[in-house]
Amino acid sequence: MKTEREKMIDGEYYLAGDPALIKDRRRAKNLLHRLNITEYRVTKKAREILNELIPNAGQNLYIEPPFHCDYGYNIFCGDNVYFNVDCVVLDCAKVTIGSNVFIAPKVQLYTATHPLNAELRKTLENALPISIGDDCWIGGNSIICPGVTIGKGCVIGAGSVVTKNIPDNSLAVGNPAKVIRKLNQ
Repeated sequence: MKTEREKMIDGEYYLAGDPALIKDRRRAKNLLHRLNITEYRVTKKAREILNELIPNAGQNLYIEPPFHCDYGYNIFCGDNVYFNVDCVVLDCAKVTIGSNVFIAPKVQLYTATHPLNAELRKTLENALPISIGDDCWIGGNSIICPGVTIGKGCVIGAGSVVTKNIPDNSLAVGNPAKVIRKLNQ
């Protein structure tokens, strides 16, 4: 029998009020409080907090506080990933971010989703993974929706809402985001 955490990570309906998940979120919030309030600057201590919060990150993860996430352990980053101020990562499912990715201010990555059926929604939720390829730039105030894959070498224009997969080397903009041209060709 799967735990609620396993169900969550596997994209199945799960109980967000499960005591183990509540404990995991509380742990993340305590670390985020230390990062966002106590440290607030990128110091040696802030890097230690980030290593504990996001243990699946490559070299040179840089997060400009404030930063928000649900768990931290579901965020997987390559090398040289930069989050500017006020980003949100709802990492109920796996969030995979390649290397050399720039994430502008107020970008929001949402793996969390909810049943359309109102009765189910009262007690259950689910999550779908997000993947961002190497060498991407996600413009400010963009939202990446559950289940979306952004290919390598992409640029997502500021304020875009990405609801569908974006192929490699694409410039996508708008709400909903649409590919307006290929890059590097």
